[in-house]
Amino acid sequence: MTAAQSLDGDFLALADPYRRELLAHCYRMMGSLHDAEDQMQETFIRAWRGYDGYQQQASLRTWLYKIATNTCLTALQSKSKRPLPSGLGAPDSDPTADLVERHEVPWLGPLPNRLIDDDANDPATVVTSRESVRLAFIAALQHLPARQRAVLVLRDVLQWKASEVAAALGTTTTAVNSLLQRARAQLELATPTADSLVEPESPEERELLDRYVAAFEDYDIDAIVELFTKDAVWEMPPFDGWYRGGASIGTLISGNCPAKGPGDMRLVPTAANGQPALGLYMRGEDGVHRPFQLHVLDVTADGVSHVVCFFDVDLFEKFGLSETPPA
Repeated sequence: MTAAQSLDGDFLALADPYRRELLAHCYRMMGSLHDAEDQMQETFIRAWRGYDGYQQQASLRTWLYKIATNTCLTALQSKSKRPLPSGLGAPDSDPTADLVERHEVPWLGPLPNRLIDDDANDPATVVTSRESVRLAFIAALQHLPARQRAVLVLRDVLQWKASEVAAALGTTTTAVNSLLQRARAQLELATPTADSLVEPESPEERELLDRYVAAFEDYDIDAIVELFTKDAVWEMPPFDGWYRGGASIGTLISGNCPAKGPGDMRLVPTAANGQPALGLYMRGEDGVHRPFQLHVLDVTADGVSHVVCFFDVDLFEKFGLSETPPA
């Protein structure tokens, strides 16, 4: 075995256990699974190239996070923020108006739980923290300038000391504290409270999700309306509108959904961003159900408070969902 081959093996054996949490970190920074995967790959390339000079002055995990953060910051210099429709600054939309697609907008994307779940459940690993990858939190991060975003994630998600963040970003502790203060203030304005969300995989959540699936598969608009809280939000990039309240959501669906009756839609459970999600398949004229939307839900004790419907059917493969629903 050559020295280079030995280096390759040593680096990959030591770095690979951090792959999932680094992907989650890059996703928090980038707001897109595709971009996160690109930056994680770039992180591993840079780390591999520099591994023979790694002096172990910091842990390997800390060193990899430093590289990943700066890799993302470099990439963000040439990228726009990734919003959801409700983050564009417009008021909620008329559900009877025409839908407008905005493919030029680099929309926020979902993150499959299956790519970041850590079976080891190591307390030192924050990847399994649901709050740190929730869609609302990632959307709120998009309101922050890139360096503020990096400081807030390193300090409040990863729990790094201000001096560690300063060393990673090549700045001072004073600058880090200033950036963090501004980031927290901005985030407080942009982030909805998660206090009322029901416990994941609890009986309450399962019961409501069962009702959600039944209402859509039966194409029962009245039952769909009853699922939502008073101020529930429905949005569906790449369409730029967003809709508030069960009645408005019901009107939108009844006026635009291609389903004609019961059985036209099939929903298959999955998970995204530490939240319940559902792959929706629509029956075509040939009688075959095919991928149509991915729903990511906020579930509260009072009902569904937020749904983001992603029309990117390429996501189904990322989520481990098949081309057609199970029999």
